Amino acid sequence: MSIPAGTYTLGPEHGVLSVRTGRTGAAAKAGHDLLIHVTAWQATLEVGEDPAQTRIALDADASSLRVREGTGGMQALGDDDRASIQETIDDEILKRQAIAFRSTAVETADGDRMSVRGELTLAGATAPIAFDLGVDDQGALSGSAVVKQTDWGITPYSALFGALKVADEVEVAVDARLPQSL
Repeated sequence: MSIPAGTYTLGPEHGVLSVRTGRTGAAAKAGHDLLIHVTAWQATLEVGEDPAQTRIALDADASSLRVREGTGGMQALGDDDRASIQETIDDEILKRQAIAFRSTAVETADGDRMSVRGELTLAGATAPIAFDLGVDDQGALSGSAVVKQTDWGITPYSALFGALKVADEVEVAVDARLPQSL
C-alpha cells in the first residue's frame, strides 16, 4: 500500500509500541524474558508527494514502560516483580529521560515497505538506527528494530553478581493502524 500524502499522528489508541528483552548468563534460567509496552507515546508520519520528503518522528515517555508479560524463569512473575522491574527501568536504566526518534531518510523499498534511517535518543545519548516499516492495504503499520543498549551507553541490568543479565540487544516493535490523514 502506498500511503497517501498527509500528516498522520499515532499513539497508544492506534496500536502498541513494545520492547522485548531476553536474558543471558549462568543463571539465565532464573530470570524472565519480558514483553514491555510503552503506554505513553506519540508518532508523527509526514508523507510528502515526493517519497524523499517523508519524515517520521516519535516521542515516548520513558517512565511509561509497563511489563505485560514475563516468560521463562523459575517461578511466575508477580505484581511485586513487575513493580520492581518498572522502578529499575525508571531509576537505573532509562533514568526517566526522554526517548525520541527523528528520521533522516525514508525510502520506499516497494509499495508496502519503507526503509527508515534516523537518530534515536535514549537515556541521554543519541545514535543512528535503521529499520523497515511495513504497511498493508488496510493501513496496518508494523516494524521492529534491534536496539543494542550499550550503543546508547546503557549498562544492561544484571543480578546475582552478574550471573543473570538482560541481553544487550532488545527488540523495539510497533504494531499500529494509520489514522485518517489530517
